[in-house]
Amino acid sequence: MGTATRHEVAAPALDERDLMRLTNRELDDVFRANPAEPLPAGVHRGTALIFNGTLACRIIAKLAYLFVWQGKRVDLDGRALVNRITPFRLPLIRALVSRDDAWVDGQACTLLDYSKTSLVAKMVRDETRLVAPGLQLGVVWLWRRRVAWFTLRAPRS
Repeated sequence: MGTATRHEVAAPALDERDLMRLTNRELDDVFRANPAEPLPAGVHRGTALIFNGTLACRIIAKLAYLFVWQGKRVDLDGRALVNRITPFRLPLIRALVSRDDAWVDGQACTLLDYSKTSLVAKMVRDETRLVAPGLQLGVVWLWRRRVAWFTLRAPRS
């Protein structure tokens, strides 16, 4: 009698559409289960995740991308970034990038800190973790309250 071979199949990597379908609790679980990794230099395409887990999320994500926020451009040294805002992708609203403990769970995250660099976003704190190759999941804190999620897709090498 032969022994049965166990074939393990790796779970497919998450993408932006998968994350749009998840509830806040599920996104929280994904965030908690993944590591903090630095953001590589370059332009990262952003996707806003608002009302995630609903059909509205996909619609809002498309509208936000077209008219409000297209992502972030990380400096070559990886220590700062600027948001790409408006349909013209203007480089506005700067943040410092560092490693810190996440407010979500007290574990390491990549922190995007606007408190020292922006008058309009001084009260914003973003935390990210790598959830798939080239894909960061971020949480937006506004006055210490979690208000939204987003993704950043790393530039292709």
